[in-house]
Amino acid sequence: MPSDPLVAEHVLEFPGGYTRTTGPVIGRFLTELRDGRIVGVRTADDRVLVPPLEYDPATGEPVTDTYVQVGPAGTVLSWAWVETPRKGHPLDHPFAWGLIRLDGADTSLVHAVDAGDVKVMRAGLRVRPRWKPESERAGHITDISCFVPEVTTMVAHVRTEYRIQPGRSLARFLEGVRDGVFLAGRCTSCDKVYVPYRTTCPQCGSSIGEELELPDTGTVTTFAINNLPDPRAPEVPFVSAYILLDGADVPMIALMGDVPVRDVRQGMRVRAVWLPPEERTLSMGNIKWFAPTGEPDAEL
Repeated sequence: MPSDPLVAEHVLEFPGGYTRTTGPVIGRFLTELRDGRIVGVRTADDRVLVPPLEYDPATGEPVTDTYVQVGPAGTVLSWAWVETPRKGHPLDHPFAWGLIRLDGADTSLVHAVDAGDVKVMRAGLRVRPRWKPESERAGHITDISCFVPEVTTMVAHVRTEYRIQPGRSLARFLEGVRDGVFLAGRCTSCDKVYVPYRTTCPQCGSSIGEELELPDTGTVTTFAINNLPDPRAPEVPFVSAYILLDGADVPMIALMGDVPVRDVRQGMRVRAVWLPPEERTLSMGNIKWFAPTGEPDAEL
């Protein structure tokens, strides 16, 4: 006895295709599609049916002879994702079947949505039709190849080149950073210590004549977690923090490193991580970042 089951393959086909008349309502809809427009038909109670029907599905009454151009944009009400398209599907790559309410319509139609990624699909997604070339349209729903999401975001590549020349106080501060020290200025009038070094007190306006070196340790006063890439950062996400150097009265901003983002906190004691002396220039880049010292947190 044969072990394989008996199988007979059959094909049901109308040679030359099955031909039917469209009628005035569907015919108008398909003719408009061929010409790159989408229309609906108005019912007696002033609703617009898309795709149009010959009879109002709510009342069974014939529709009016008033046609309304709708869309072409619309809103996805619900959708189903097709990861592996089959033969006969409108697209040869993953897509969604979407229930789409076109602008100006009171009913919805089902069509393919070429979203590119399942993560793009959502209820409320705004879409527009992608039409076949005019020469290929035949008066069929497939004259719309598919719908595609409207453009809602754009990427602008921003790059500005500029040069700055430091003044006397900033140049002096950068000389210190090159040598591995933080230079600060003490106001002889109000006794405030400022870092970076400056020549005028921003609080009382007095000239600052006293220069002093501060240690490269300090305390995190506040911080922000950044999720956008920065070539200076150790990784993404990273932390930029205001650090009050020991002996200073104002904090300076710097990167944090050598510590998980989730562990950074106010009051954390930190120390500057320097580039090797042979790599330093007149630049704040001489400080890679600040890292925890392991000391107990300071009281702020």
